[in-house]
Amino acid sequence: MNYRHAFHAGNFADVVKHVLLARLVLYLRRKEKPFRVYDTHAGRGTYDLASSEATRTGEAAEGIERLAAAPDARCDPLIAPYWEAVRDDVAAGRYPGSPLLSRRLLRPQDRLSAYELHPDDAEALKAVFSGDLQVKAIALDGWLALGAHLPPKEKRGLVFIDPPFEKVTEIDDMAAALEKAWKRWPGGIYAVWYPLKRPASVERLREALAARAPAEIVFAEFLREPYTPDERLVGSGLAVINPPFVFAEEAEAVMARLLPILGRGNAATAQVFEPGARRV
Repeated sequence: MNYRHAFHAGNFADVVKHVLLARLVLYLRRKEKPFRVYDTHAGRGTYDLASSEATRTGEAAEGIERLAAAPDARCDPLIAPYWEAVRDDVAAGRYPGSPLLSRRLLRPQDRLSAYELHPDDAEALKAVFSGDLQVKAIALDGWLALGAHLPPKEKRGLVFIDPPFEKVTEIDDMAAALEKAWKRWPGGIYAVWYPLKRPASVERLREALAARAPAEIVFAEFLREPYTPDERLVGSGLAVINPPFVFAEEAEAVMARLLPILGRGNAATAQVFEPGARRV
């Protein structure tokens, strides 16, 4: 299930997951009290859409470029804050990763902790946030961070988990790390992104998270086309533990709005469900 950020920057999955991430951060802003966002697999922070990695796949053409050409969708109240946060980058031929998107949605009292293990990407991430006192860019395994850096002093916040799914043990590693995190900070919101490629792997991930989640969990899945025999990336999933009360409704509305823009033909589908109560 290998999914590397640089090769897929600005693709349809980035658009879906980042619009949903923006909704979660904006929910936390409803209260004046400060909050912290943790990004466990932050990557480089920003991506050049003209880079060799991005042009090799050309996936931004079916993602952020389609949204950029859809003014009605960009102006939708649920999508507009995301678009405003990425608009200038897109015009300059770049795409901001999740830590930079989150940072642009923070207020002066809020904080971001962004983790990246790959040495080159960690240095690039630190350069993006150099001099920013609201951000800590840390060269550390994101799974270790969940056990060592929770809970935040702010007592409110979100943990965003977007691993590359490079290892066969990634799902088990994720479930184990999250179980430790929940014990340390049961009141946090946890959002886990996952690629939709193989139905069996997706079902195993859902089961692993649902079995260990100590609280309510909601799954939001966007399929731009049905699963394929060659097991290519066809969809974007986000599992949210301790979801805001408005998340399921907003996720359904967001994905329905994006289906005709990012989908491939009439076979594109989206669903938001809780374990045992799936609805299409």
